Amino acid sequence: MSLEQDVERVLVTEEEIRAICKRLGEQISKDYQGKRLLLVSVLKGAVVFMADLMRSITCECQIDFMAVSSYSGTKTTGVVKFKKDLDINPDGCDILLVEDILDSGITLEYLKNILIDRHAASIKVCALLDKPANRKADIQADYVGKVIPDEFVIGYGLDYDEKYRNLPYVGILSPKVYADQ
Repeated sequence: MSLEQDVERVLVTEEEIRAICKRLGEQISKDYQGKRLLLVSVLKGAVVFMADLMRSITCECQIDFMAVSSYSGTKTTGVVKFKKDLDINPDGCDILLVEDILDSGITLEYLKNILIDRHAASIKVCALLDKPANRKADIQADYVGKVIPDEFVIGYGLDYDEKYRNLPYVGILSPKVYADQ
C-alpha cells in the first residue's frame, strides 16, 4: 500500500521546499550574523525542515530540540503536553523556534513564554507553513516559508497518526482517511 494514495493533492513540491529553505536560510544568516543563534526544533514534525534549513544557514548556530503536543488526530486539543525539554541552557541565546506549521499558535505561544522565563536574549519563530485561518493565540512567525489554506497537511515531517512524515513534499490528506474521526 502506497502512502501517496491518501494524498488528495501536492500543496508544496520538493522544489518549492528547497527554494524556501534557501530563501529563509539566507535571511536568517544575515539577521543572526555575530549572534548566539540556537535553532530549536519542535519535535517531531519540524525535524525534517530544520535539517534542510540549517544547511542553508551560514552563520554559527547550535541546535536543540523540544517535544510538545496539542493535537489529537486532526484537531488541536488546546492543551499543550510537554514531552522533551532543551539540553542547552537558553539563557542569553538568540533562539529561533523552527516549526513545521504555525496553525492555532497555542504550542508556539506556550514555548515562547517558557523561553522568555528562561532569559533567552531573543525569541523568533520560523515556520515552514503558516495557516492563519486557525490562529487561536496572538503569535506570528518572523520567517514564513509559505502561507497555506485551512487544509489538513501531511508529508515533509508532518503526520497524521504518526504516518506520512517521510513524504518528500507537503500534501493535503484525503478526508476519507480521517472521515470517521
